[in-house]
Amino acid sequence: MAGRMAVGSAALTDLVRPASAPDPAGAHRTLPVLPELIGLLPNRGLRRGSTVAVGTGQPVRSGGTSLLLALLAEASRAGSWCAVVGVPTLGMGAAAELGIALDRLALVPNPGPEWATVVAALIDGVDVVVVAVPGSISASVTSRLAARARQRGSVLVPYGQWAGADVTLQVIGGAWEGLGQGRGRLRRREVTVSARGRGAAARPKEIKVWMPGDEATRTVKPAGGSRTPGSPTTGSETGGRRTALTLVAR
Repeated sequence: MAGRMAVGSAALTDLVRPASAPDPAGAHRTLPVLPELIGLLPNRGLRRGSTVAVGTGQPVRSGGTSLLLALLAEASRAGSWCAVVGVPTLGMGAAAELGIALDRLALVPNPGPEWATVVAALIDGVDVVVVAVPGSISASVTSRLAARARQRGSVLVPYGQWAGADVTLQVIGGAWEGLGQGRGRLRRREVTVSARGRGAAARPKEIKVWMPGDEATRTVKPAGGSRTPGSPTTGSETGGRRTALTLVAR
């Protein structure tokens, strides 16, 4: 089965080791992310105990789900458990294509009114916990869950508006490519991803990435530069270059 379906805190306790148990990977304080996203995060990765929100944007179908999956991909490949709460339309095919290990992915598509209790239970034992924000929520709930993530060393990833996040990533614009003079098909979209937050992330940042694209991750130089077709990106680019990341638009 693609991912594990779980309902209620009792069903979640058997999924993974307790967060307090020894970490076989060495208890690293920062979980890895794709090289193209490193520059957006103050710790160059997902710092355990932090809250990293992914904004849904307007309209909602603006690439936020693809960005969310990309944020989880490298940590999952490195052996971390991930959980997604309240996103019943999450595409397992897209998750697998990005490298997310489906056998270490817990899904709670419809947590119901006790969603905060479900999220708290997952924080106790899962490395990265994604939660779709169910409309407006009180500051006490956001503060309580963020504090629990700090205590347990989990990374909390709210999907939607979340006051007080350490960093908020969001797709803020984009343009499709692929249509010619009245013919052709949409092939990929260049989007701008912004990062804003507090503390070390207080200075806003932006990068440009491609989604979807071909199978190789590529670097795109500014106008006037040159690009070698098919050249894979090996890390974050500097000097005004734009990184290209293969994602699946949702």
